[in-house]
Amino acid sequence: MKHIGRIVVFCIIVGSFCPPVPACAQRRKVTIKLASLVPENTPWGAALNRMAGEWRAVTNGEVELVIYHNGIAGSEGDVLRKLKGNQIQAAILSSFGLNSITPGHEIMTLSCPFLIRNNAELDLVLGNLKPELERRINREGFFTLAWSKAGWVRFFSKKPVFVPADMKSQKLGANEQEPALMDAFKAMGYQMVPVAMNQILVYLNGGMIDAVYQSPVNVGGLQIFGVAKNMASINIAPFMGGIVMNQTAWRSISERYKPELLRIAKRLEAELDSSIQELEASAIAVMKSYGLIINEVSPAQEQLWYDDVDKVIPSLLGTAFNRDMYSRIEALLRNYRNRH
Repeated sequence: MKHIGRIVVFCIIVGSFCPPVPACAQRRKVTIKLASLVPENTPWGAALNRMAGEWRAVTNGEVELVIYHNGIAGSEGDVLRKLKGNQIQAAILSSFGLNSITPGHEIMTLSCPFLIRNNAELDLVLGNLKPELERRINREGFFTLAWSKAGWVRFFSKKPVFVPADMKSQKLGANEQEPALMDAFKAMGYQMVPVAMNQILVYLNGGMIDAVYQSPVNVGGLQIFGVAKNMASINIAPFMGGIVMNQTAWRSISERYKPELLRIAKRLEAELDSSIQELEASAIAVMKSYGLIINEVSPAQEQLWYDDVDKVIPSLLGTAFNRDMYSRIEALLRNYRNRH
């Protein structure tokens, strides 16, 4: 009996250190707050909402993705600071935001003017170099969930633009947060004027600038085409975005869920690629119906732009753009163009 009594006392003592069974079985919920500058009523916004729903479903509610649409989490600079401080855990960043993560300007090199010229070339470059670019981002304390194409940057101007001389005679407004592109155009002899995104129309109407380079989707949304009625057909550079999470948040998610969460993110990436092309074409068509004039640049005129930038590229490598990344992209494109 004494032996049995000692066993009972031992079980009571041990049991006092164990939580009740229901508490042990409780699920650990991870909340991921994701910031997006993009309006919710766009393909990006819809894709993020779908991703949130699918992540919740495949993790049985253990991973809750909360989306802060419409830039309510602040500017891209604000978002980066909050990401590093874990106030938010994930964000959609433009190529300029992604570039600020990696100190070597590798990502900004994708947006070097007139280097990558169409969607086929962009697919080729990303297919070869995206894994390395992701590794560089991940080394800086982040984790890349997906990439997103966001259309092409074009010239929108008050006067028609077909060749570089047409653009150099006009004052070109540049986003003050994009110094690499501004430096590139300045080196080519353009009259550059820094301007905040929310001041573009004010500057255009006031005559402080005559033209901008923007994606057609942005131009349509901001109604810039009402003043800058000309769009040159030549693609200046791809406009890219990426969905990143800080490593602290990524490590907090159970390993058993990560492959499926990534699969969902990559599938939405593919869906966005096709929808963005449709959205850009639709934006141009709508603007055209309201008076936008497309300045169709001929192949001979296109070559003038390419020759113009080639003259200044050596002075920009190692500063605005990464020398090694530029050489690798150029080699890929040279081989591709030779075959086509």
